[in-house]
Amino acid sequence: MITTPDNALRRRLPLLVILVGAALGAFFLRDYLTFETLKENREALLAVRDANYGLTVLAFIGAYILIVAFSLPGATIASLTGGFLFATFPGVLFNISSATIGATAIFMAARWGLGEKLAAKMDGSKGGVKKIKSAIDENQWEALFLIRLVPAVPFFMANLIPALVGVPLYRFVITTFLGIIPGTAVITSVGAGLGEVFARGETPNLGIIFEPAILLPVLGLSALAALPIFLKALRGKKGL
Repeated sequence: MITTPDNALRRRLPLLVILVGAALGAFFLRDYLTFETLKENREALLAVRDANYGLTVLAFIGAYILIVAFSLPGATIASLTGGFLFATFPGVLFNISSATIGATAIFMAARWGLGEKLAAKMDGSKGGVKKIKSAIDENQWEALFLIRLVPAVPFFMANLIPALVGVPLYRFVITTFLGIIPGTAVITSVGAGLGEVFARGETPNLGIIFEPAILLPVLGLSALAALPIFLKALRGKKGL
């Protein structure tokens, strides 16, 4: 099948829309999606929630999906808001589901616009590129869990890279949903306690995620995700 310029543009349009939306959002919304905005509007948000819980849930999920899909500044504030409005549970479920849907939107846009063609080229290549692609394919589950558990890779890139190397959609969705649970649960629980923080005129301690009681279990999960990759590499070396 021959790809015409018009077809190529249509395929890349969703990704271009996301990139433009991300740039505009970073410029125009960075001063609004903040902790101070949440603090100033907390009573109004609670009043809306109490008046119409179901509609508030839908509006929150929709806003969170847009924040993640367009990589807008404020994903952490959104997670805090989910905990503040809906408690740790079901707030954590709303946060994780929204983040996963938003991440999947980026993944699908990148895959449709660039990923399928690029992955096919890598599969058909030789030498180093082919070896890198093969290594990624052999360890997809482990690598995907690892980049979610250890936030060394920016969230946007963690959504983009899997699409460019041909990761199946179902693997991306499963590893995203499960992999972001630990970090999101911590932030949501901090948000659930914001009422007391506001009453004291303080700001939330987001550094709690680096405390041993939280960090060590996350590192343990990360080590478990990395272990199969290490063992495969070790067996490969022994086979040389």
